[in-house]
Amino acid sequence: MNATNRRLAPLAGACLLFCLPMVAHAQLDLPLVYTNGAVLQRDQPMHVLGWSTPGSTVRATFDGKSARANAGSDGHFDIALPAHKAGGPYVLTVDNGKEHRDISDVLVGDVWLCSGQSNMEFMVLQTRDATREIANGTDPAIRHFKIPNSWAATPDEHLAGGEWAAASPATVGRFSAACWFFAREMKAKSGVAQGLINSTWGGSRIEAWMNASSAGVRAEDVAAHMKQMDADEQVKTDETRQHLARWDQTTPPGGTTWALPDLDTKDWVPINVPGYWEDQGYYGMDGTAWYRTTFTLSARQAAKGITLGLGTIDDSDTSFVNGTQVGATQARWNDIRAYRVAPGNLHAGTNTIAVKVEDLANNGGIYGDANLLYIQTYDGEKHPLKGPWLFHPDAVTVTATTGRNELATLLYNKMIHPIVGYPLRGVLWYQGEANANPREALAYREQFAGLIRQWRGEWKQPALPFVWVQLANWISGIDTADESPWAELRESQSANLALPATAEAVIIDIGNPKDIHPTNKQDVGHRLALAMRHAAFGDTATWSGPRYRNLKIDGANAIVGFDLYGGQLAVRGGGLPEGFEVAGDDQHFHPATARIEGSSIVVSNAEVGHPVAVRYGWSDNPEHANVTNEQGLPASPFRTEGAIQRSTP
Repeated sequence: MNATNRRLAPLAGACLLFCLPMVAHAQLDLPLVYTNGAVLQRDQPMHVLGWSTPGSTVRATFDGKSARANAGSDGHFDIALPAHKAGGPYVLTVDNGKEHRDISDVLVGDVWLCSGQSNMEFMVLQTRDATREIANGTDPAIRHFKIPNSWAATPDEHLAGGEWAAASPATVGRFSAACWFFAREMKAKSGVAQGLINSTWGGSRIEAWMNASSAGVRAEDVAAHMKQMDADEQVKTDETRQHLARWDQTTPPGGTTWALPDLDTKDWVPINVPGYWEDQGYYGMDGTAWYRTTFTLSARQAAKGITLGLGTIDDSDTSFVNGTQVGATQARWNDIRAYRVAPGNLHAGTNTIAVKVEDLANNGGIYGDANLLYIQTYDGEKHPLKGPWLFHPDAVTVTATTGRNELATLLYNKMIHPIVGYPLRGVLWYQGEANANPREALAYREQFAGLIRQWRGEWKQPALPFVWVQLANWISGIDTADESPWAELRESQSANLALPATAEAVIIDIGNPKDIHPTNKQDVGHRLALAMRHAAFGDTATWSGPRYRNLKIDGANAIVGFDLYGGQLAVRGGGLPEGFEVAGDDQHFHPATARIEGSSIVVSNAEVGHPVAVRYGWSDNPEHANVTNEQGLPASPFRTEGAIQRSTP
């Protein structure tokens, strides 16, 4: 086996063809969430779940209280200890007469399931002001459990991995950022421990988090689809392994020596830059690889220094010129790299660039806009760097994972089903981008309702608080003057506020129009905390911005009434309300002028003599929508019934 292949490692929880269910247990076993450092839910019966020899009696003891249950014919047991107030640390003991488990450093507080796709998976180390946030991230009473990205063809009882981590500068960087900032505020308000179960996978569709019944699919059809996907991916990953086999076992691991200008590169291969390496024969490859190229300077140019533009790199880079590190960016796949190179690191003639790229998952490499790859000299002249570079993989894995996070039931089976029954205080959901497509965004309304009902039913909590983040503002490139999939999906999300114990955090004012992963997760966490305090604890403080209530027509004026949830209507930055459009009988929408009158906004357009419909913030990137309440929380985008009828085929 060559050196590169020796460093290949399997992806935790990934399976080829099928993930087989576990056999019945013959000994004491507990789900991984019941391990040292766990947080258990306060003020509810404390269920302890697990497996033991069928028919055996299992006893659990916690803070002087004990309870017992018999393991069923399948080995499952469910012990209900009395409800317990917040506190700790304690020791939870579980014993079946032959085996004994001590789970130490257990806290009692509030436990939250944080789920969804990449914006919930987005880590603290990727956020705005990450260095400061990590340095100030010490709180041993806030604990995080990351479930590995994993999937199964049928419901699996066991997680692929995971452990509880208390917040500290050494750990908090890899916490879900939205969940961390939420928990930090909830802890400050309640004073009790916060347990965060992070079950997320970037790019995942909602169907992947639902069981077969809720998703409306048959398990056998999913299995057949998986089998075909695995066969197709096997061909691609075999090609990748063949390409990797060109490096023989004498190739040493990469290090800073791979950045030296006099490195022997006879075993390096060409690769097009910019471009993902997955598209160039390295499908399914994650990990570390190196890029090299050269550029030429005159003596005067070298003496003045340069700027090295490396564009966007997925996910992290450490960049060198002539063997000296000139810049590094960690886990920021969409950040534009431009590093200043001092004269002392340059010389007249040929200079060498070496870039170590670390890909955490999915696509990897130097990609994006070729115009962002350049050498800029002292006089402002830019010399392009696109074209073939030299390439060498280092420590990499090869896995077949494409589509697993999109296929119905697969993530539920392995990342939700194994924790069903672990007592929760509520659910935080941040997902929808993957479903925000034409003809799919409207269907999300019922899908989302189905997921909420399913999870509540499985946890046997009909009013389990469920709070979600409405899609942020973003330039998707697929909306038009008449159709906006992102606006439609926001509408589908908001429709589920009709369900009890729900709330929504609106963030159309704090996203990044050019980045689907905005780094301001601090305000996202704050708005989630406001919403959850309302949904879970009945907090009467203002938790939402204004929401559309009704429409009245008065001649040429459309009068839009709002529910305010505290405070008064306001405009962000002052001035008049913007972002409104009005349509008449011809169903053609026109930009409208608007003014606030009490709890209503009067909307009109001179070309619309008799308005029948109004919409607000109706675009993927509603940049002009500026209505808020006095607390600065934004009004949610909406369209009135006439606009909805217009869009129905």
